[in-house]
Amino acid sequence: MSPPSAIRFVHALLVGRRINVRPLLQTPVLSGAPLTVEVSGGGIAVLFRFGVVVFIDVAPIEQAGFVARLRDLITEPVEHGEFETLEFVVAPGSSEVFRDGVLQLDADDLASLQVVADALAKSVLLDHHEQLIAASFDRVEPLAEQLSSGRHRVRQLQGLIGHIGEVLRVQHRTVGRAEIGEKPDLLWDHPDRERLFHRLEQEFELRDRRSALDRKLQLISNTAETLLDLVQAQRTLRVEWYIVILIVIEIGLTLYEMFVH
Repeated sequence: MSPPSAIRFVHALLVGRRINVRPLLQTPVLSGAPLTVEVSGGGIAVLFRFGVVVFIDVAPIEQAGFVARLRDLITEPVEHGEFETLEFVVAPGSSEVFRDGVLQLDADDLASLQVVADALAKSVLLDHHEQLIAASFDRVEPLAEQLSSGRHRVRQLQGLIGHIGEVLRVQHRTVGRAEIGEKPDLLWDHPDRERLFHRLEQEFELRDRRSALDRKLQLISNTAETLLDLVQAQRTLRVEWYIVILIVIEIGLTLYEMFVH
């Protein structure tokens, strides 16, 4: 096995909710799936529609300039999004494992770098949604406690539809756009890179984190739906009481008119 090369860096950055990559496909690219372009000053950038840009061998100042030029293509841009950095070396003949936190790559061909970028991008997106769901838990938990103690108030439950919407939004991004838990499409053309993908998937615990996120999403959704059902039941009961009161008033008025006349 040849000695490893110098340590190199991969930096994944969440820049927004979505990146419109279509205009960039009209410019010179290294690959279209995933979209990979050269960066002025050296290195490459891999762009993912779910809002993550992965830089490989790109200096920090060039990264900032590249993201600034993307601003018009980013939906709901974020100034300080989640990020993650991975160190790797090229060691021909290696078994593509992690040693002391550094990935040993057998080769630095474009397909291998794209596989690394895909795994790191999904890890960053999971980081973002794990934080969102943790915050959502903090907001829903007091409502669940009030429900169990019978101290709930309808006015305190007005944000429940927002919680359900947030759950659906997270599911749409992780399952629909990012396809976390599934193999990237480029492996169909490069099946020899599948072992590398599975090693990265295990290292970043993508499947386990996706499963844990799904369970939390389901719990939040069930809690919010239960509380919404309670709100609806309370409102229905209130309407029924209004109807009963109106009927009683109508009967009273009718009896009054009968006795008067």
